[in-house]
Amino acid sequence: MSQGAGGGRTPVTRIADDQPGGGPGGTDRHTGLTSAEVAERVARGEVNDVPVRASRSVGEIIRGNVFTLFNAIMGVLFAVILVVGPLKDGLFGGVVLFNALIGIIQELRAKKTLDSLAVIGESRPTVRRDGAAKEVANAEIVLGDLIELGPGDKVVVDGVVTESDGLEIDESLLTGEADPVVKQPGDTVMSGSFVVAGGGAFTATKVGREAYAAQLAEEASRFTLVNSELRNGIAKILKFCIMLMIPASIGLMISQLLVERADTFEAIRRTVAGIVVMVPEGLVLITSVAFAIGVIRLGRKQCLVQELPAIEGLARVDVVCLDKTGTLTEGGMDVTDLRVLDGGRDETYARGVLATLGASDPRPNASLAAIIDAYPADSAGDGWRHGETLPFSSARKYSGAELTEPDGARHTWLLGAPDVLLPPGDPQLAAVDELNTQGLRVLLLARAEGRLEDVRASAAPESLTPAALVILEQRLRREAPDTLRYFAEQGVDAKVISGDNAVSVGAVAGKLGLPGADAPVDARQLPQEREQMAEAVEGGAVFGRVSPQQKREMVGALQSKGHNVAMTGDGVNDVLALKDADIGVSMGSGSEATRAVAQIVLLNNSFATLPDVVAEGRRVIGNIERVANLFLTKTVYSVFMAFAVIAAQVPYPFLPRHSTLLSALTIGTPAFFLALAPNKERARPYFVRRVLRLAVPFGLLAGAATFGTYLLARAHYGATAATREAETTAATLTLFLIALWVLTIIARPLTWWRVGLIVTMGTGFLLAISIPFAQDFFELQLVGTQMPLTAVGMAVGAGVLLEVAARIAPKTVPDLPKSMMEEEKEPQAQPAG
Repeated sequence: MSQGAGGGRTPVTRIADDQPGGGPGGTDRHTGLTSAEVAERVARGEVNDVPVRASRSVGEIIRGNVFTLFNAIMGVLFAVILVVGPLKDGLFGGVVLFNALIGIIQELRAKKTLDSLAVIGESRPTVRRDGAAKEVANAEIVLGDLIELGPGDKVVVDGVVTESDGLEIDESLLTGEADPVVKQPGDTVMSGSFVVAGGGAFTATKVGREAYAAQLAEEASRFTLVNSELRNGIAKILKFCIMLMIPASIGLMISQLLVERADTFEAIRRTVAGIVVMVPEGLVLITSVAFAIGVIRLGRKQCLVQELPAIEGLARVDVVCLDKTGTLTEGGMDVTDLRVLDGGRDETYARGVLATLGASDPRPNASLAAIIDAYPADSAGDGWRHGETLPFSSARKYSGAELTEPDGARHTWLLGAPDVLLPPGDPQLAAVDELNTQGLRVLLLARAEGRLEDVRASAAPESLTPAALVILEQRLRREAPDTLRYFAEQGVDAKVISGDNAVSVGAVAGKLGLPGADAPVDARQLPQEREQMAEAVEGGAVFGRVSPQQKREMVGALQSKGHNVAMTGDGVNDVLALKDADIGVSMGSGSEATRAVAQIVLLNNSFATLPDVVAEGRRVIGNIERVANLFLTKTVYSVFMAFAVIAAQVPYPFLPRHSTLLSALTIGTPAFFLALAPNKERARPYFVRRVLRLAVPFGLLAGAATFGTYLLARAHYGATAATREAETTAATLTLFLIALWVLTIIARPLTWWRVGLIVTMGTGFLLAISIPFAQDFFELQLVGTQMPLTAVGMAVGAGVLLEVAARIAPKTVPDLPKSMMEEEKEPQAQPAG
């Protein structure tokens, strides 16, 4: 809108002697490099070639899926089977290869989606070459380029200011200092900072890896798995598995070599079978695939996930802070009325002032762009000129300029928030409040005494003469009511935090149906002390007149109360809060700075996409918890079996092929489908704790019942080499039925496709023990009726205890070691019941 409003400004000229150093509107405007100079620098390699990626490289993806600890363990065990044979006991090697291929393919698909979206969302700085401005990719900037800056632009390379028109830059992301720094020609600018007000241009002095924030920017923009509660929890689980596996595997190896002294190869095969089943090799794979599918699904909705944990992070938030402009409302506005006050003489005069003010700003914000549309530059008439300007700042809440009128009179004019420019109790504020209650935005046009530089130097403007009230109507987003309703239904508190008048923000929020919108809070009245501020922010729903620094403080205050906070925004005034929030969400049309610090960018600018992101995160977290229960149950019962075999000094009941069959039918295949299924469960804390409190009793029951059946079968059949197949079959039948029962519990609620999945897995096992070829391959043969019925009875008895455990376990919280739960501290959350 602001770009298209630039036409028709020729009648308004700028006073050259009021522009020191030249500038965007001055007569000594710099022309930048020539095409020949650019080509010469490219040939010398003086380009901004920092390899910023949104995803891992192909090589990193392959290495990450192939060279893992568990793949190494499985590879060694597979090599052992190749030596001792038979090859059919090495089926698990094919499973490992298949898993790695699935992980690579899915992550490559996610990479393709991410990279394509990253290109769409990539910032394109404006450089001046051959005297003309043009947009280029970051990588096309060369040393010595003249780069233009405006509000919200990020400084992409280091440089020296060449032109300044009230240029103010925030360097807080680099230095920690919150106050904007006014930049004059000759001052340095650092990559990673951003413009909060004014405009100008700078000459690039350091590009590529030499730039100050190059490495920081590369690392921050990379698609990673760091700082993920879910992944940290899985890492804890894997460590737990390794701690159990090491002593169990060593003891099992020694035990089987002693028991099977006459047949060393048989002892090795059964040792491998006991170790293979302990390895939760599919858990990491399923997690990676679930995240990759999530990225692809969100990518189809034009949602760029710049950091992978954002998918689960937004699912965990219980407070979402919304910036009104650009989030609840569309970016554009319309001037609906102009009310001339005494200082404005008449409407024609006020229109002339507004038209000239609009022409004085080369990069107007949304409010000024609406004024430019309503009062274009050519409507001012001849003789109007603008001199020194004061660009709009979210901290000041107003902008200004020195204007020369057709009669030669020179005045300083300000345009901004009435309740900031006018003293408390001013008669005009009552009328403003009435308009604000209707959800309208009101700006005050006022004439200030003295030069603009005096106004710039003062903390608050004084001696103002109100000239007119400019009334603007904001365009509400159609999808906003449904989105707010979704958050309310999901138990997520929505808080509107805006720099606009609190009453006006409350009126807009009320139209959208936000609970608590009838009690808006003026942020200037909030207490400064962190705890008191946290109480006030926690209890309110709508906050107006919030400064950029206050937004940041409010996010921190909510976090201090144990909340997981998401922040949405599109303007430069949202950058600090977006950076500090647990999850930052930026609109694709937002400023370059907001897109740079946000974890999620809504490229389609649709607020309605947020529920999809929340739902995707919940699908990932809820489903990974389901499959983690399956994998960890297997590890627990396999370790129990190993120690039981060691204690009883009997042969391990299974061969590797049996372990592969059981894992494929009760864990691997079902887990793949469960991980990708719809899941609307709200994300809960204590991931490791909840998984262990189910998996441990489930695994112990499965192991005890299976080993009990095995001992009964040995007693029944005679415990000789000739009866080993029958003994193994009985134990396998019990373990399969129990594992299938566990799958049934984990898969609840049982929808039609989940029932079909369970039936299919049961049918697969039935075929394995009934088809002659499969019987020979797996060495499974039911002998007689007494022992098979006993095996079924043991499984049913264990199943009843599983149901009891499934009901009791969620009501208790095991006293786990602190080290296993450090990543799961969420004071406000309650353990799931």
